[in-house]
Amino acid sequence: MKRLTRDEMAKRVAQDIPEGAYVNLGIGVPTLVANHLDASKEIFLHSENGLLGMGPAPAKGEEDDELINAGKQHVTLLTGGAYFHHADSFAMMRGGHLDFCVLGAFQVSAKGDLANWHTGAPDAIPAVGGAMDLAIGAKQVYVMMEHLTKQGESKIAAECTYPVTGVNCVDRIYTDLAVIDVTPEGLAVREIFSDIDFDELQKLTGIPLINATQAAASAA
Repeated sequence: MKRLTRDEMAKRVAQDIPEGAYVNLGIGVPTLVANHLDASKEIFLHSENGLLGMGPAPAKGEEDDELINAGKQHVTLLTGGAYFHHADSFAMMRGGHLDFCVLGAFQVSAKGDLANWHTGAPDAIPAVGGAMDLAIGAKQVYVMMEHLTKQGESKIAAECTYPVTGVNCVDRIYTDLAVIDVTPEGLAVREIFSDIDFDELQKLTGIPLINATQAAASAA
């Protein structure tokens, strides 16, 4: 079964970020989106540690230890970018000033609940960070994750079995197999990337899906 690589997933997410958007890229795989944004568009990337105007990852050997994101990764700063206090950064997040956030996830439920901070394992260190603030504060919440776990179980479930980060907050799910919108009617599949068809995707996911691929193609 063909799957998108993480970079290919990031490129697909980047295509949906519009001109002028203020965007937070969550720790981990979502940070790859910065490397695929259209350079001709003015898009403002935000990081929880107090950074606005973040650019793509620096070339090897050009890293600056003064320029890091919330995931402790080296980043670049675009012209006009700025660092500011951590409290100001969270005020931006909580105040509804971010248009989009792109987060990783352990699970997303059929109604858009997000679980991305703790698996419930007794030896796991809880690390919610700013995920709760982003999940509730951003105007649009995109999730970027593999469709299945290493054990072959769907990460999209009827209900989250892991501790929930935010309730009914996810707007769109990007996986290595598909793009799925969370709608009042249910989970609507907009695109399928793999060589599987809708029925096979439905079987892998394990919960009801709506086939909206033709409608999405017509609107494109």
